Amino acid sequence: MRIPDLNNSQNLLGNLQRLNSRQAGLQNQVSTGQRITRPSDDPGAAGRVLEMQAEKQRLQQYSRNGDRGLAINQTTYSAITELKKVSDRAGEIGVLGTGVLLSDPSAAQSYAKELNQLIEHGLQTVNSEYAGEHLFGGTKTDTAPFTASRDASGQITGVAYAGAATSAEIHVGENATVSPYSTVATNQKLGDFINNLVAMRDALQSGSPGAVQAAQPNLRTSEDDILGAVGDLASTQTRLVGDRAQNEARFSELEKLTSKETDADLAETIVQLTQTQTAYQAALQVGAQVLRVSLLDYLR
Repeated sequence: MRIPDLNNSQNLLGNLQRLNSRQAGLQNQVSTGQRITRPSDDPGAAGRVLEMQAEKQRLQQYSRNGDRGLAINQTTYSAITELKKVSDRAGEIGVLGTGVLLSDPSAAQSYAKELNQLIEHGLQTVNSEYAGEHLFGGTKTDTAPFTASRDASGQITGVAYAGAATSAEIHVGENATVSPYSTVATNQKLGDFINNLVAMRDALQSGSPGAVQAAQPNLRTSEDDILGAVGDLASTQTRLVGDRAQNEARFSELEKLTSKETDADLAETIVQLTQTQTAYQAALQVGAQVLRVSLLDYLR
């Protein structure tokens, strides 16, 4: 009596198991369109995909930071342009006030009252907030950056900067930060601007043409400061928009690279699946013959 060849049977069974596993994997690729569904499918590619996913998450955070920064920048820009309007009108009043004091001193008081309103509006503007945070206080955003002193009648007699000495920055890319706010130096000059408005109002109330003329140069200096701030904020806005576009482009590139690593080539996968199915059927037939022969030998 002949003992069946166990080695042949074990080799055959192992081959059938490998082909069956290969067939199941290819069928899954065809149905899902994905070449990799678990790290063991391709450890090298899986590692690269994980790295790309981590980078995509960082890019998404940078984009969220940039969107918030852009909103802050645009709000700050709007506030500064509002101060530019105040400056323009104050400059006009300064020029008109000199002539009025010479011809109709009582009319100068009307200009002084208008300046009073401009001063109040200016103070309100420099204490502007976005999403509950003050815009012109540097890193100190929880309290109003400018405090006002008032006389017995309630008129503002001066303002002082109470903000921080540094500006907050946000991350918008790898090793890239930007401050969407105005600089601390600009913030302090905005306080000077309010005080220059106060000086012009006081000059008009004094009735002295010479005092009005003396107050004008400081207002022109403040106007230049405000124009400089407008330009700086516009430049920052351009950078934020550019950084966002760059992050979006990199994200799209990573999407394509990830797809290249994980997506299955459907045509090639179907060919491989057909070949594997053919090999599996052939192995089944060979296995059936081997087992039949071995069994007959055993019975003998």
